[in-house]
Amino acid sequence: MPSSTARRLADATPATRDRYVDLLRVVSLAVVVLGHWTMAAVTADGVGNLLAVVPELQALTWALQVMPVFFFVGGFAHALAHRSRPGYADFLRARLRRLLRPTMVFVAVWGAAALAVQLAGADGGLTGVALRLVAQPLWFIGIYLAMVALTPPLLRLHERWGWGAFAALAGAAVLVDAARFAAGVPYVEFLNFAFVWLAVHQLGFLRADGMIRRPALLAGAGLLGAVALVAYGPYPLSMVGMPGEKVSNMAPPTLALLCHGLWLVGAVELLRGPGARFAARARVWRAVVAANGIAMTAFLWHLTAMLGVYGALLAAGTRLPAPATAAWWAWLPLRLAAAAVLTALLVAVFRRFEAPAPVPRAGGSAPPAALGVMLALLGVLGLSMTGFGGLLEGHAATLVAVRVTAPAAVAMALTGWLLVDRPGRRPR
Repeated sequence: MPSSTARRLADATPATRDRYVDLLRVVSLAVVVLGHWTMAAVTADGVGNLLAVVPELQALTWALQVMPVFFFVGGFAHALAHRSRPGYADFLRARLRRLLRPTMVFVAVWGAAALAVQLAGADGGLTGVALRLVAQPLWFIGIYLAMVALTPPLLRLHERWGWGAFAALAGAAVLVDAARFAAGVPYVEFLNFAFVWLAVHQLGFLRADGMIRRPALLAGAGLLGAVALVAYGPYPLSMVGMPGEKVSNMAPPTLALLCHGLWLVGAVELLRGPGARFAARARVWRAVVAANGIAMTAFLWHLTAMLGVYGALLAAGTRLPAPATAAWWAWLPLRLAAAAVLTALLVAVFRRFEAPAPVPRAGGSAPPAALGVMLALLGVLGLSMTGFGGLLEGHAATLVAVRVTAPAAVAMALTGWLLVDRPGRRPR
């Protein structure tokens, strides 16, 4: 976002806006991006994970796995947005236009590049890894789409039951893990993609209504629960996915990750006072406004930038140091700076697709909008599994228990976007 625009929007911010929430949104995505850049252990043979090379670093994920904070903030924002736009189709368009437009541009650009690379027969080595890897963060977009789509009914449950609605989702997550680990029920674990993340999202509703009154208790209970589950249960230490692990706390989410989310939400709420005062500073708030205006674009393209830096180094004949060696750590600040610069260039090219646009209250039918969200959700989740490689051959991957091809995922995502983004008919 241009600095002049950010300054104008920052100066026009009403005093009633909760600026700390906007700060949390920016910081959580920034931590995720920096984590991806740091944990990527790239060599000429492929891309590994630093946490697998140095397992002792997995404990850091208990502070740095902050995606629950982003979903918590999303719940807060969705509650306020739906109350201002109660019509379902209007609500979806208002919440998803700035999310889906940059996402579909990303899909279209990478899809075209993947086809060109495959036709040229250059889809091997690091290029082939890139075609798969850049699509992985799309899982986050898919989960977020589901949260937006389910906000109206879940908000009604919250308004009736309060903490009881959260407890029901958390209890369902407990039952799913019990069925998974104790009874060995096949595929049941995938239900926790909904129950765990929607429970965290529900905490945002509670915050919107001032119902999180004891954040220290929430943080303490979450931390103790996560420690106990990892120490005595079948849950791994890492709160992010690890290559080759039999059980992941992330994919699908587990009860341990839900406890981790409770700990983080309680922690950020404990910091609410000083955080709000920090966000209220004029320079800080202008930076937050500017960052929020490009956050999704930067998130979508940050892995492209990282792989571009490593690709340029390899093309120049640079011998990359082995991960976690002294030379690797010494080079890390330079690689992070280069990835940041390239991400900034990509943002400069694509940020206009994230620019806010007025969404008129056009009415429209809810079923087409709901169908559009479902197709977009399945499409981006499918792409996160298949990647962009093998488009010509119809490369497939398993999404829960269903085989999804890369071309079908692209088609579903684009069709869903068109259904959501089109204006509805103005009611007579």
